[in-house]
Amino acid sequence: MPVDDATTANAIRRQEERLQRDPTSLAFAQLADLYRKIGRTRDAITLCREGLERYPHYTTARLILAKALLAEDDFDQALAELSAILAVSPNDLQCHRLAAEIQRRQGRLDVAVDHLEAAVRLDAGDRESRALLGLLRAGASAGNEAGGLGRVLADDTFVTASFGRACLEQSLADEAAQVFGRILRKEPGNSEARQGLEQALRLRLRRKG
Repeated sequence: MPVDDATTANAIRRQEERLQRDPTSLAFAQLADLYRKIGRTRDAITLCREGLERYPHYTTARLILAKALLAEDDFDQALAELSAILAVSPNDLQCHRLAAEIQRRQGRLDVAVDHLEAAVRLDAGDRESRALLGLLRAGASAGNEAGGLGRVLADDTFVTASFGRACLEQSLADEAAQVFGRILRKEPGNSEARQGLEQALRLRLRRKG
């Protein structure tokens, strides 16, 4: 959500003035991140790309660029930037988390799981990544679950978008996530299942909050 307050406006003005005084300053990254946070994502992208032409190894700016591209739903370009960072910094925790989100939103759950596993290895206290990892793994192994609903989910008859929506209507976020996750493993391009999974995860977050 865009932020618009006096503190942010003053910070933007200071960085803009700094960059005007020295166009080669690394301040472009800080300014781009401030632009991104207030919703000026196109300006953030332009600023990062111009700065990275001068400083191609500045990974902080590349990560800010990836976040701005994600805000524009430019998943492929965002992943390209993250891949460039991970090629030289394979233990970059933020990159793994962001890459997991993008891959999940594109329906590539197995790749998302790989990034979440890396995030958990790097930060054992990352409870959100661990919880997401558990959900996405559960969608791949529902047949091993005990309990009535677990047995229902193990039956491919019920692995349908309509059953997933029924789970959402009953506020069964985890179960809906498993249903949509299983659909996506078979059909990564299924837009309804991608939307259903994201809705289930948002419902889960609201319930936790």
